Amino acid sequence: MKFRLLEEFKEFAVKGNMIDIAIGVIIGTAFNKVVDVLVKEIFLPPLSFLTDGVNWENKKWIIREAIVTDGVANPEQIAIGYGKLIEATFDFLIIGFTVFLVVKFMNTLRNQAQDPKDVKVSTPKDIELLNRIADLMEKQVELTEQKKS
Repeated sequence: MKFRLLEEFKEFAVKGNMIDIAIGVIIGTAFNKVVDVLVKEIFLPPLSFLTDGVNWENKKWIIREAIVTDGVANPEQIAIGYGKLIEATFDFLIIGFTVFLVVKFMNTLRNQAQDPKDVKVSTPKDIELLNRIADLMEKQVELTEQKKS
């Protein structure tokens, strides 16, 4: 049983799934940095300008103020940081929209590649073969119907 698990892991790693996952994680991490800069440096400054210079990252709703005695806060401030939620929402919307565009683009390419009548894109061999089989089956049905009449 122990060796079977190692064999399955080896098969998983050799087929490229592990490499695909690693590449996805690396690209996702890099993309996260881009989105973070995009939100903080591109989208939030105009929003702050429109709201009279409000820094959204530091916005919070204070539930209980800290009482400072001799430079020590006792008890500490309790606050809900809704500004970071706004930033995270922008991050989510940008990532979601970008993923949507990438998937839409990939689906368009896949649909073009699977359309045997589209001469701009070469159709994969298996799709061509299935298309020929479908055409032959249609002809066979037509011949069968002609013999019946």
